[in-house]
Amino acid sequence: MDLPQVASMPTMPEAITIYEVGPRDGLQNEKAVVPTDVKAEFIRRLVDAGLETVETTSFVPPSWIPQLADASELLAQLGEVGRGPKRPVLVPNERGLDGALAAGVGAVAIFGSATETFARKNLNRTVEESIHMFAPVVKRAREAGLWVRAYVSMCFGDPWEGPVPVDQVVDVSRRMMDLGCDQLSLGDTIGVGTPGHVTELLAALDAKGIPAQSTAVHFHDTYGQALANTVTAMGHGVTVVDASTGGLGGCPYAKSATGNLATEDLAWMCRGLGVETGVDLDKLVETSAWMAQQLGRPSPSRVVKALAG
Repeated sequence: MDLPQVASMPTMPEAITIYEVGPRDGLQNEKAVVPTDVKAEFIRRLVDAGLETVETTSFVPPSWIPQLADASELLAQLGEVGRGPKRPVLVPNERGLDGALAAGVGAVAIFGSATETFARKNLNRTVEESIHMFAPVVKRAREAGLWVRAYVSMCFGDPWEGPVPVDQVVDVSRRMMDLGCDQLSLGDTIGVGTPGHVTELLAALDAKGIPAQSTAVHFHDTYGQALANTVTAMGHGVTVVDASTGGLGGCPYAKSATGNLATEDLAWMCRGLGVETGVDLDKLVETSAWMAQQLGRPSPSRVVKALAG
């Protein structure tokens, strides 16, 4: 396999954690429902490739996202591979948490919005109402010993409202973290962010008591900015980066959102920077090529295209 020449940068961390979202955020946007056994094999392959943190599925009503209606069945198939603090699942409300707890998970994620329009479209609630809905979810999850993540979507722009003020994103993020969450993930849901915007937002969050060490970044690659934005965030101390194997994903409620940052592209860049990820790139590319066959189309990841031929 071709390898990048290693040349480090002084602002880069020694290592990052790749938070793999392909099985959940990637597959939820597929038009066809992927069979449960294929999802289970996908997750096993990801874990075997060295990805320690894998978001497996979502406990949402089937009418919302039918592609993930098999959450309980999937986790039952996976057994211990699908449980523990490194296998979070998405939950929108207490009913979703009930399903997650019954399945024996060790970590959950809630998903809020920095904008009112997307909160309405995604959760059928205002931002204020959604935060009130999340409060008992986080409380119960923490009482059960679970690790909790807070997603905030539309942090860099909204297709209905346009530019999103940084102060607005910070306010929602602060309120989500005040519920008792362990980690904040900043979502560039439609991929319009640029490095200067990333710098400004991270500095504003830090000033409000949310340091980079508690923050993850979640970039979509709509305009080809995901890697540039990621390396900017890493330079500011962020060490958790969301990515999706094969660049799968989007958002069923925001049609302008294209695929996530591809895990392979992130791993390749980090290898060149001398930043450890723990990922076996050969196995990851093989997994992407295999998953592309299951989906009947080539992977959009440029590293996969280059290495898988």
